Formats: sequence, structure tokens, C-alpha cells
Amino acid sequence: MNSKIRILIAVPDVGEKELEYVTDAVKSTFISSVGPYVQKFEESFSRYCGAKYGIATTSGTTALHLALATLGVKENHEVIIPDLTMIATSNSVRYCGAKPVLVDSEPYTWNMNPEKIREKITKKTRAIMPVHLYGHPCDMDPILELAREHDLFVIEDAAEAHGAEYKGRKAGCLADMGCFSFYSNKIIACGEGGMIVTDNEELAENARKLKDQGFEKNKRFWHREIGFNYRMSNLHAAIGLAQLEKIEHYINVRRTNAALYNSILKDVEGITRPPEAEWAKNVYWMYSVLVEDNFEMTRNELTVFLREKRIDSRTFFYPIHSQPAYSDLYQNESYPVAEDLSKKGINLPSGNTLTKSEVTEVAQAIISAKGEMKK
Repeated sequence: MNSKIRILIAVPDVGEKELEYVTDAVKSTFISSVGPYVQKFEESFSRYCGAKYGIATTSGTTALHLALATLGVKENHEVIIPDLTMIATSNSVRYCGAKPVLVDSEPYTWNMNPEKIREKITKKTRAIMPVHLYGHPCDMDPILELAREHDLFVIEDAAEAHGAEYKGRKAGCLADMGCFSFYSNKIIACGEGGMIVTDNEELAENARKLKDQGFEKNKRFWHREIGFNYRMSNLHAAIGLAQLEKIEHYINVRRTNAALYNSILKDVEGITRPPEAEWAKNVYWMYSVLVEDNFEMTRNELTVFLREKRIDSRTFFYPIHSQPAYSDLYQNESYPVAEDLSKKGINLPSGNTLTKSEVTEVAQAIISAKGEMKK
């Protein structure tokens, strides 16, 4: 087997505009968090999302932790999250000393099941953190209604959902705070970086203070709170701003490629294509499919087959309750939908630089894999 992968899961599209802005930042000597590109990126990204304020951070994980800390989440609190998510979601809760309380997925959109949230609310619950998984937004209205009923905060984990829409509104600006990641495989990428968006001025100011070591605004080197060093550098923000200028192009690339995948795979028995609810705009951060029992090849066998064809892929996340790092918290708990999705799910190449011919090659490889099993 030739181990050199030809079609990667995601490759960032970094070009002349990124180089121009980063060069300008370097020449200005503002290479740390003090520099004009940070503010420009915050303002431009929050405006794109339809939010009033943006707070840039070092990563999507630190954005989540900062949002939770800003909302006062601490020891003895609980935060309700989906079981099927990247581990950063649950880790950010643990950083606060709080407990992540898990909710199973719903089978169509693969996101947190709103109908399962109510039974998990206790006197310790402080917030709900829905995750817009793989680029498809959650059904937010029932989550927000439940939060209002119980006086809970809602933080959107929109790390995978730049530009996704729920009933015509951008994901990330639907709740108290929304958090994004700009890791190199995201729809727009800084290499590393994150962002909080919010309409609440007080929350924005508190988040800005906490991310900067808790410096008091009018009394430098004076600290009333324990803060963090979660400041995005001017260099990363310069890349982010250049990427943001191309975000609609990137979303169009992903949606066009998803449509092509769909058209080729639509009649393949045993492959469940990714969802797009009538109220949603899926941005297909990952083009994700389920390998059903009647495909005649397991998900794991398909990943090996694709690798032999020098095609990259990724399995779905492992459910949080199954993670060894969390074994002490969720003994004897079961989340059957999340478990089933995790077992069957595979992410196919989905990046901004993916070509139509590559999409066709990947999809045809899946068809040929099924053909191999019939021989």
C-alpha cells in the first residue's frame, strides 16, 4: 500500500491576501495581542455573524472556557452538553471545576436532542451548551425556551459552523454567547485561534478583562479576579481577517462539493448522507456520512479501503461518556443514538481547496468499495 495520502481531509486555502496582511503586521512590529488586526478581526467577524461584540482568543477551546468563566460557571455547577462532540466541549466545563451533564443525540441532525434536556436539569445547572455538529445547526428554539424557563445561560459551540444558519440567522449569535474555532481545518483558519460573539456589552467587557489576565481597566497591574492569557496575536488576527474576506466563497465551495457528493452517493444502499433540515443551512464543515449495516462493509473497513486508495478520512467523535478521561463520571450511563452515530460515522475530504474531480474520485471509491464486497 502506498501510504502517501493524495486527497486530504482538509487543506487550508492561504494565499496572497494572508501574506500581505501578515507582512504588514510584522513590519508594524505589532506582533503580539496589541495591534490593529485584532480589533479589525473582532469587529468584522462579529458583524458577519450579526452580533454586536467579538472577543478574539487563542483557540476555540479557550473561547469556550472564557465564555463559561465569564458567566460564572464554577465548582458544583453543571453544564448540559451533547454526548457526541469534540472533547474540547466537555474539557472546557471541567476547567471551571463544573460537571458536564450529557444528553443523547437526535437521529436526524445528529445534534443534541432538545427533548432530552429537561430531564437533565437540576438545581446545579448553570448553562446549556449546544454544539452545531459538523456544520449543521442545532434546533435552537426549544433549547432557548427551556433555558428561559429555568433561568439558564446558553453558550453555542459553533466551532464547526462558521456561516451556518438557523431559520435565517447565523449560528453563534442565537444565544447569550457563541464560540468559534479558527484551527487550520476550519472554514476560516488562523492556524490557531478562537472567537466569542455576543450582544451583551457587560459580558463582552468581562470576557475581554478575563482573557487579559484580569487587568483592571483603570488600574494597570491590579487584579480583582483570576484571569487568563487567552489573547489572540496580531499575526493570527491578520490571517483571520484575510480568511474572513473569502468566507462566502469557502461556504459556497463546501456546499457545492456537498451537493456533488450527494448526487453521486444518492443511490448507494447503506450510505446515509448528511442532513439539512428545512430550517437550516448546513455549511458542511465535514461532509459526513453513516455507513449502515447493509453497506456490507463496516465503517472501519471503509476507512482502510479509502486509505489504500490514498484518500484521507476521519471517524466521528467518540461519545464523551466512553472517553477514558471521563470514566469516573459516567459509569453505567448509556446514550444509544450517540453510540450508534459514532460507530457508523465517517468524515470524507471536505476542505476549501477540494476540487470537483477529487470529490468525484472519493465518491466513486465508496461505490467501488461496495462493489468489492459483492465479488
